[in-house]
Amino acid sequence: MSNYIPIDERTKTFAIRIIKLCAFLNKQDETCKVLAKQLLRSGTSIGANIAESRSAQSNRDFLNKMEIALKEARETKYWLELLIESALVPEKLMIQILQESKELIAILVASTDKIKKKN
Repeated sequence: MSNYIPIDERTKTFAIRIIKLCAFLNKQDETCKVLAKQLLRSGTSIGANIAESRSAQSNRDFLNKMEIALKEARETKYWLELLIESALVPEKLMIQILQESKELIAILVASTDKIKKKN
């Protein structure tokens, strides 16, 4: 039995985790609140762009939306790393969500590369 989870489901689950993390951050100091806004925007945008890609008007439009999702995934990973490296959130609490961001990036890189080769 495979553990395959469709990317749209996976990014929605990831976005929910980001929302919960940002709710926690918003209860902290002002620095955390500012970072939470950035993280919330990029972390929820990944799945939104993938959802939009389902209604793409062309192959180029589909690729563009997937590339935006990849850009947002990389930005999200950056914000997560900042939270860890600045010791605003204990690393042990962030390991799983950071790992998921890395896996989403890998999936999106593979997907966009495949689309580019196909076109």
